Amino acid sequence: MIVVFGSLNADLVFAVDRLPGPGETVLTGGYDFHAGGKGGNQAVAAARAGAAVRLFGRVGGDDHGTRLIELQRAAGVDATGVRRDPAPTGLAFIAVDRAAENQIVVAGGANRHARADDVPDAALDQAKLIVAQMELPAEETAALIKRSRRRGARALLNLAPALPIDNEALTALDWLVVNRIEARMVAEPRGLAAEEPAVVARRLAKALGLTCIITLGGAGAVAADARHAWAIDALPVSAVDTTGAGDAFVGSLAAALDGDMKIAEALGRATAAAGLACMVKGAQTSMPNRAAVDRAAAGLAPARKLVVSE
Repeated sequence: MIVVFGSLNADLVFAVDRLPGPGETVLTGGYDFHAGGKGGNQAVAAARAGAAVRLFGRVGGDDHGTRLIELQRAAGVDATGVRRDPAPTGLAFIAVDRAAENQIVVAGGANRHARADDVPDAALDQAKLIVAQMELPAEETAALIKRSRRRGARALLNLAPALPIDNEALTALDWLVVNRIEARMVAEPRGLAAEEPAVVARRLAKALGLTCIITLGGAGAVAADARHAWAIDALPVSAVDTTGAGDAFVGSLAAALDGDMKIAEALGRATAAAGLACMVKGAQTSMPNRAAVDRAAAGLAPARKLVVSE
């Protein structure tokens, strides 16, 4: 079973001809509502990929919160751990241009009140894998990661957005998932930065004692542990909306790891899911089901081993 500790947001998505520059207003005709938040997205992605998932987080007592909980349940996620908070439900404002690139602003709302203690020890004891991100208070995410290690659960952190978290939490992880920007934020203060993503992944893996996965958008992904490194190409697709791609990657990766897949095989499923998510508008609505991931992964070239020269 996977326990996800993460954010839930109501996403308001605006389709624009082009993304605004600093100080610029761009007009559009309307907007769509989608269920979002990295925690909610990754929980849905993992559940649709075939995993048993429990979600812990907070929403407001408003209609947005009710709708988000209902949609989690409809996707097969156990949402009994989602608490109602006096603060309003988190909101994300997302602009998506004709090239499917996006800009996102998030108002945390009830997410800012989530606490590590919202996840009981009994849930950690039942879980094979804990999944967290950085849209909840960093100190609470760190506390849960460290507690999960003490109780014998494996932990995966998607360090998104790129915010600081204490080093003890990082070294308690089994898997760290970052994009190029997030990888640089972790690597530079430790003197581990490099131009080549596979080198950064290897250095972080060795320094932190984990497996590091760096997503590269249309260039695929790389992963490394202390001894081996792998690369995989992206699924070739015509992107409609990239909003949920990273969360589809993490959720499907978590489901594969929860099913005891090796990292090379898990990378294939995660990459396939991310590509499929780009073909559908919205975040949670874009998360593919297990059958779709199976088909896409079967047509994807497997992850290849890399020789990393440092």
